[in-house]
Amino acid sequence: MTTLADLLSATGAEVYDHLVTDIEVPVRTGPVSQGDVRFRPLATATGIRLRPHAPWSPVPREGLVLVAGAHSHTLHAGTGDATWTTAVVDPERLAVGVVDATAVVHVLHPEHGALALAPGRWLVRRQREQAEVARLVAD
Repeated sequence: MTTLADLLSATGAEVYDHLVTDIEVPVRTGPVSQGDVRFRPLATATGIRLRPHAPWSPVPREGLVLVAGAHSHTLHAGTGDATWTTAVVDPERLAVGVVDATAVVHVLHPEHGALALAPGRWLVRRQREQAEVARLVAD
């Protein structure tokens, strides 16, 4: 059983005081959201593909920022437990990247706490409103 307190101790991350830290973080196997970030098994995502020869990087235990902001969503994995790529083709332009996990990985957020994802390939997407703002800034 992994608790939020265990994850905070292992990663050095911090969360708001209102969160209960001694409860178990359930492992998700299907689509789930944490605030404005969505996670779904890649096999269930239609219209999404990886670019050929997509570069993959290891996900560090101390965390990889998935979506930056005032409160960033960070992905955490044990050494060698997961890799990450942003080489994703998404017609809706909502994809942030894909994580390929061989063990449970965790997503931490100061306000929302922790989320655990089962081993497998997971698509990470931002909410549509965030994507619209990003497109306006980029264009």
